[in-house]
Formats: sequence, structure tokens, C-alpha cells
Amino acid sequence: MIGSPLVIWAKRSIQLRQMLDTLAFAPGGVTGTRPDRLARSTRDPLNTLAAIADRKAGFRSLGDTRADTTVYGRLMLTVLGRKPMLTPHQQREAIRRLDRDGEPVREIGRSYNVSHSTISRLAAST
Repeated sequence: MIGSPLVIWAKRSIQLRQMLDTLAFAPGGVTGTRPDRLARSTRDPLNTLAAIADRKAGFRSLGDTRADTTVYGRLMLTVLGRKPMLTPHQQREAIRRLDRDGEPVREIGRSYNVSHSTISRLAAST
């Protein structure tokens, strides 16, 4: 990797866009805390890694050394994926609260310290 590496802990997509814009002007590498910080879905991290590679930079993960901009690293990223926010027991309980008890999605999300979108996606997947 050429230049000084950028270190990211991005929590929002705007931070990722800013990081990619910075790479366009100051090529180097990107070091992330974990590969799942690159995005929220399986496709987004691959697109982000491709954008980093297009800028002649590399990616290195501090949390998982198998995830990087190599072909093998991109494969590992899709296999590793993002860890579920809720345990299987919590998922079953959230669905029960939603279906049987009719509890609002936002209240269920708040009780598990996750967003209402997480609960909505969980409900849609069952």
C-alpha cells in the first residue's frame, strides 16, 4: 500500500463516502477495525472493497486478517458476513412479541437495543 493508511471506524455510509473521496486525492491504504464496518449488507462491503481497489489502495482488517482486497479476501468477506445483532433466542422472542402480542416494532427494537429496521427485517424473513 502506498502512502499513509487511513483508519476507519465508520458507522454511517456518509463516512465511508468521505473515506473513498479521501483515497481519490491521497492514495494509500485503508485499515478497518472489522470488515462489517464497511457496510450493512453482504453486497455493500464488496462494492466498497472494489471502490478501494479502483483507487489503487488496499484494505486491511484489524479484527479479521482474512478480509482484504484480494480475491481470497473478498471471498472470505462474503462467507464471514455480519454477525446477527440478536441471538436465536432473542429472534424467536421478538417474533413472538410482534406476532402474538402485537407489540410495536419500535418498542421491541428498543428493548434489545437494536433499530426498528432490524426487527422489521427479522419479521420479513420469517
